[in-house]
Amino acid sequence: MKNTRVLVVGGGAAGMLAAIIARRQGVEVTILERNPRIGKKILATGNGRCNFTNINTDVSYYNGKNSKFVYSALSQFDVFRTIDFFEELGIAHKIEEQGKVFPMSDQASSVLDVLRYELHRLGVNILCNSYVKRIHSIEGKFRLDLDNGTTVEGDRVIMATGGKAMPSSGSDGNGYDLAKQMGHSIVDIFPGLVQIMLEGSFFNQIQGVKFVGTAELLMNNKSLARDRGDILFANYGVTGPPILQISRKAGELLLQKKNPTLKISIIDTMSDDDVKNLIEKRFSKAKGKKIEFSLVGLINKRLIPVILKEAGIASLKAPVQTLSKKERDSIAEILTDWRFKIRGTKGWSSAQVTAGGIDTREINPNTMESKLTKGLYFAGEVIDIDGQCGGFNLQWAWSTGYVAGYNASCHP
Repeated sequence: MKNTRVLVVGGGAAGMLAAIIARRQGVEVTILERNPRIGKKILATGNGRCNFTNINTDVSYYNGKNSKFVYSALSQFDVFRTIDFFEELGIAHKIEEQGKVFPMSDQASSVLDVLRYELHRLGVNILCNSYVKRIHSIEGKFRLDLDNGTTVEGDRVIMATGGKAMPSSGSDGNGYDLAKQMGHSIVDIFPGLVQIMLEGSFFNQIQGVKFVGTAELLMNNKSLARDRGDILFANYGVTGPPILQISRKAGELLLQKKNPTLKISIIDTMSDDDVKNLIEKRFSKAKGKKIEFSLVGLINKRLIPVILKEAGIASLKAPVQTLSKKERDSIAEILTDWRFKIRGTKGWSSAQVTAGGIDTREINPNTMESKLTKGLYFAGEVIDIDGQCGGFNLQWAWSTGYVAGYNASCHP
């Protein structure tokens, strides 16, 4: 195995981890990266702080046609092995809310720095500005054709090309084309962890309004996904962590030509009846005040005219006592259950992750080796597995990178 040459296509999180692990087994390793530098996407993770794993990681945080595919990789290189791995490289860690793990430096660049240092220390060959256009398997060997006209040959190939999310980092879906060249099937891809676009003409009025509330995805009045946290209105619709979390399911339904509904609860700490009672009491004490002024202090001022119009209130400046019980109940209902038609999600440039990818049925979950082509391995986002927000996607990159790197360098 000492003379084995492992080619890693893609120098992102999964590719770098795979290269380090393979090289530690004593084989020759070359990373082929299309960008001028490796690891560009890592710098953008965790708002530049790099939320590199999550102590709560388990299968429930992952999606795909077969989310159970994650079991083997996550057990072989789990959260604690990940933390230990980075501690050895110099990354002291801290655990924040919801189990998110960050470097104590609060710098994504420090994670990239230690990975690059280790790659250079081990003597991994790094070929930047190297875009792989074609892959050939000939008598157990591989030949990769680059767009600059050169070729690179090796005994094993690890495909760690990423998906299509964040194309500014170099992700253009090229890995799917290469996988197809080797006979692999691709589960339909779409943007995940992305903002949701809504129907409505008033979003320019309320863009920038932020509140802590609950977002819920409904299909035929059935709840399919729900999350709570900071929600932010934008000129196209909504964003914020809860929106990103439920966007994956929304994208999946839209791909199926279905029409899901978004429910937003601005006041989510009280029951519907309690909010109705609150509105009744508030208005009964506000006699003589204008309707629009009577809600100041309860919700963001910029939301008031929009919510009143949505509730069917014709004159916002009329005295509060002119409101009927039906109109008061309508205001309360919007505060707890505001429904929006979804017109789509934002595109690849806004997405944090790719949903869909190489069909997991064609990959050995214990080794990450292709079931179709011996010596071909996969790691990271290119596979039909995507995680929720909070460090789960980077953990998937580290785990699959480890498994692919180890098996590509150890299997005869």
